[in-house]
Amino acid sequence: MLRYTLSRLLSLGVSLAVASVVIFLAIEVLPGDPAAYMLGLNAQPDTLAALRDELGLNGTLWERYADWVGGMLRGDFGTSYTYRSSVSEMIGERLWVSLPLALYALTLSTVIAFPAGIWAAARRGKAADVTVMGVTQLGVAIPNFWFAMLMVLVFAINLRWFSAGGFPGWDKGVWLSLKALTLPAVALALPQASILARVMRSALLDTLSEDFIRTARAKGLTKGQALRRHALRNALIPVLTIIGMQFSFLMAGGIIIENVFFLPGLGRMIFQAISARDLIVVESVVMLLVFAVVLVNFMVELAYALVDPRLRARA
Repeated sequence: MLRYTLSRLLSLGVSLAVASVVIFLAIEVLPGDPAAYMLGLNAQPDTLAALRDELGLNGTLWERYADWVGGMLRGDFGTSYTYRSSVSEMIGERLWVSLPLALYALTLSTVIAFPAGIWAAARRGKAADVTVMGVTQLGVAIPNFWFAMLMVLVFAINLRWFSAGGFPGWDKGVWLSLKALTLPAVALALPQASILARVMRSALLDTLSEDFIRTARAKGLTKGQALRRHALRNALIPVLTIIGMQFSFLMAGGIIIENVFFLPGLGRMIFQAISARDLIVVESVVMLLVFAVVLVNFMVELAYALVDPRLRARA
């Protein structure tokens, strides 16, 4: 297990190094000068040069990359061009919205998908299976921002159970904050729950056709007992993969939902930074999201080894 973990850690480090180069070069080739954007069209050349020097834009490509990576390794993401404040502090403030939202949505998605997928697999070909597959197909087809607008119309405007947008802050109370995140989390969770339920059903059906399940049934186990004791754990490998991918998507892909509900999260922050040509914020937030994706994939691979001992044996 130790050797397997070390090999995954090495892969994680290489992935982050390659990602940092790709992100930096991709941002650098974008047209437009942040200093010229900040000063406007009528800026004097000497003023423009002084601002570029202040922002650290006059160095070579390699020097700016080394400064950026070195700062990140020290926990310093630099200073925002637009707000003139620490990017690390800005990310920390926004992360306390995006991370709970992603975890909330992932929890809802898992709680909905696991029972639905297991129920459909246990009743293959019956009305319950057809109903679950039909509902999940609808959930996959409809985009989450449409769910978001529909829930705002029903639960915020008509019923007035929730607010239509905004975030009060965790200092106002956990209940009020969770209530403000409920509609966005549901809007993010429903399409992901549909995907996860379908994967769970498919994985369980594949496992239920294996020889060891037939052997368990021959020894006297009922179909439900064989499913719970043997099939479920063996079907978790593809399910864990989808859960890891979904968490990464919920962290990085909530830009539209955060804008619909006017949430001060990372998605809205990166959207505003792109509009303002605040490149240091864009680079740092994207790198943080890549780190989250790689870290989640690393944890999922460790979960593979815990679920399936054959992976540890191969390592």
